[in-house]
Amino acid sequence: MAAIEKLWEEVRELSLGTSSRVERLEGPPSPLRFLRDFVSANRPCIISNATLHWPAITSWTDDAYLTRALSASDSTDASTTASALVSVHLTPDGRADALVPRPDDPSSLCFASAHVERMPFDLALKHISNSSSGSISKPFVAYAQQQNDCFRSEYSALSPDVESHIPWATEALGCFPEAVNLWIGNHLSETSFHKDHYENLYAVISGEKHFLLLPPTDLHRMYVREYPAAQYIYSQDTGEFTLELEKPVRNVPWCSVNPYPSLSNEEREISLYPLYFNGPKPLECTVKAGEILYLPSMWFHYVRQSPDSRGRTVAINYWYDMQFDIKYAYFNFLQSIHYPSSNISGSSEKERDSLQSDGSACHPINESNCNINGKGNSGEESP
Repeated sequence: MAAIEKLWEEVRELSLGTSSRVERLEGPPSPLRFLRDFVSANRPCIISNATLHWPAITSWTDDAYLTRALSASDSTDASTTASALVSVHLTPDGRADALVPRPDDPSSLCFASAHVERMPFDLALKHISNSSSGSISKPFVAYAQQQNDCFRSEYSALSPDVESHIPWATEALGCFPEAVNLWIGNHLSETSFHKDHYENLYAVISGEKHFLLLPPTDLHRMYVREYPAAQYIYSQDTGEFTLELEKPVRNVPWCSVNPYPSLSNEEREISLYPLYFNGPKPLECTVKAGEILYLPSMWFHYVRQSPDSRGRTVAINYWYDMQFDIKYAYFNFLQSIHYPSSNISGSSEKERDSLQSDGSACHPINESNCNINGKGNSGEESP
């Protein structure tokens, strides 16, 4: 299938020209330029000096301010306040919405979602800052990543500190964002490869976000397969996680590739997913405080982060509905093409059975279930 491999090269030339870097603008573009050069071209960019005027850039570095803003009066005593309840995602290692060994068969994988705990915001901040994978005192990694328009619901008291939408993007796209989400994590928080059917404007408030990006045409290199859904359950009594498969069984199509395998597992991963590891390198970019990443719809992305001096990375993203136009039709056509995408000679019998299936498998499911075909679990991110 040399034609598909040629497509990978041509898309990179169109998206990046002779550069291997995501284009960086020194300030917000005009709506016309943003629409013409980036949205219509399905091409990412980073906008520097985009949000330095937001009060959040300075005020959200003050924990006391955040806690005070996100507090509510106690109905039994008007003189006291209680920190607002927010949703925090807990995992053993910081990797929510990711592939892990099945609890009933460790030789196979499942799609694991985080345990979600409602807690006071001030406690959430402490857990996020002090999370440490495998720690005895904190046997979990906490990440505020509720999505589902969480900023305009759980964190609405902070809305005066940021813009309710990105004006030049709103004018270019002809609509207001469908969802606005807040993300508060630490150095262990990661989001595995996925894609969203949104035009994503991702603004970093503090710390840094590190993205790996692949265009939609690299679908076959992601080895999208269906995995049974599972859920982490965290016990406050024992301080331990259990992983439970959903019943009835629900399969989630998800990217199989881990771009950062451990040294002990690297050779096996390269053997299983050669199109990713031996093909064109993903685009890498870092988004810093005061910058916005435009992440075009359907681009695959993997996200890690570096925290600020308080041990946290804070970001807010705006999801605008994508146009389901000819690009979407092209992607669906590409998705239907079988590509012999795996080197299966050194795999186990169970892996060979999986790898012999169509590597482009990505079947329509309920949009609330999975970001591969719609809006849902990860979102970075997502995310």
